[in-house]
Amino acid sequence: MSAIQSQVVEGKARPRGRFPHFRRAGEFIFVSGTSSRRPDNSFEGVEVDAMGTTSLDIRAQTRAVITNIEDVLRAAGASLSDVVEACAYLVNMNDFGGYNEVYGEFFDESGPARTTVAVHQLPHPHLLIEIKVVAWKPLAGDAKA
Repeated sequence: MSAIQSQVVEGKARPRGRFPHFRRAGEFIFVSGTSSRRPDNSFEGVEVDAMGTTSLDIRAQTRAVITNIEDVLRAAGASLSDVVEACAYLVNMNDFGGYNEVYGEFFDESGPARTTVAVHQLPHPHLLIEIKVVAWKPLAGDAKA
């Protein structure tokens, strides 16, 4: 495996731009901002009723985001346990409690350093959250592993 590698992961939602799902630079894997978008361009954590009223669920979206990140990391030869830094973008800080609760299902105090910021909006009006991460995973055969 090359020390520099970029990849769009098969079976995941295609990026909405010309960038990869991840880029490996030596022992570090940088995962692009990830949402709850599915490969069919629908979103986890979004329900529209018969009257057209939209309900957005921060817990379901957060769970889907982290699961999508997990899939991207797997394609890079890593896992969530290799994440050393996470940065989450929330459209509304009133969602912090639900996001934090679900985040805690995947990570604890031994997990990655984390930053959470509020943003005005994300690339789609149904998105409540986007997360990007950095993972550290030595290349196969690296003596430091």
